Amino acid sequence: MSTRIDNDKIFKALANATRRDLLDCLKDQPQTTGQLCEAFPVLDRCTVMQHLKVLEDSDLIIIRREGRERWNHLNPMPIKHIHDRWIGAYAAHAVDLIGRMQMDMGD
Repeated sequence: MSTRIDNDKIFKALANATRRDLLDCLKDQPQTTGQLCEAFPVLDRCTVMQHLKVLEDSDLIIIRREGRERWNHLNPMPIKHIHDRWIGAYAAHAVDLIGRMQMDMGD
């Protein structure tokens, strides 16, 4: 996912706190849709499914069907790409800037 539209979908998906919470539930292991619905009792199943659809459309989760169960797997690659593109480069620059400031203060 390297196009601007794909990145927009990822940022839109991550902008919602419920969707970030769903991703947090999936970071250690995949879960069924039923398990995710149980983890969010204030939401009805339809609402959870809508959030999962946004996450799937942005490639942040991968859906696998096993019989009647729908397993939701975290796909960390889009987040890694965002990190590499946006966070990594800016963090390296910030660390370099802090290092130069400390050197200037030491002189």
